[in-house]
Amino acid sequence: MTDQPRNLRTILLVDDHPAVRQGLHLLFSRAGYRICGEAETVAETVRYVTQHPPDLVLVDISLDQESGFDLLPLLAERNIKAIVYSMHSDAASIEKAFKSGASGYVTKRDTIDALLEAVQEVFAGKRHISRHAAQSLADKLLGDTTQSNPEDLLSQREQEIVGFIRKGYTTAEIAQKLHISPRTVESYYSRITEKFGLDGMKSLRRHLLQGRSATSD
Repeated sequence: MTDQPRNLRTILLVDDHPAVRQGLHLLFSRAGYRICGEAETVAETVRYVTQHPPDLVLVDISLDQESGFDLLPLLAERNIKAIVYSMHSDAASIEKAFKSGASGYVTKRDTIDALLEAVQEVFAGKRHISRHAAQSLADKLLGDTTQSNPEDLLSQREQEIVGFIRKGYTTAEIAQKLHISPRTVESYYSRITEKFGLDGMKSLRRHLLQGRSATSD
C-alpha cells in the first residue's frame, strides 16, 4: 500500500446491473474507500471520468449492448487505473483486458476478499490477476483446451430464451411468449452474453444461429 490514506481513494463503479453496483458500493464504503460515482453505459462513464476523474474504475466487460473493453484505452490515456470485474473467465478476455490498459482482472466467481485484494494491490502500483483468472491463463499456457459448455451456466429461463433466439424469434415475440416486458428480455440477453463470453446481442444471435446451422447440416 502507498502512504496515502485509503479514504482519499475514489472509485467509479461501471456495471449495468443496479444490484451489483449497490453491493459493490456497500463493500468498498465499509472497506474505507469512497465511491465517487456509478455508471451503466460507456457514454455515462466517459462523461464522468472527463468531468470528475476517479483514482480507479471498476468496470464490467458486458454493459447491456456495449463492451467495457472500449473504456480501457480511454482510462489508460488519462492515467486512471482500471480493474475488470466480470463473469468472463476465458484467457482471451483476460489477455485483451490487460493489453487494452487494465491493471487488474477479477472474475465474479472469485470471492469478495479477492476483489478487495485486487483494489489494494492496484492502488499500490501492482498488477493483479485473481485466482480463477490466473487458472484460465495457466490452462491456456499448458495447453489445456478443455472448456465447459457455457449453456450449463444458464438458468431455466435463460435456456428458454436461448431456444427462442435459435428459432429466430425477435425480442418482442420472446417477451410476448414469456409474458414479460421487452426490457426484461434484454436484461436476460445481457446475462446470457456474459455467460457465453460474447460482446452484445448481435454476437449472441450470430453464435446461436451458426450453432443451429451446424446442427442441421
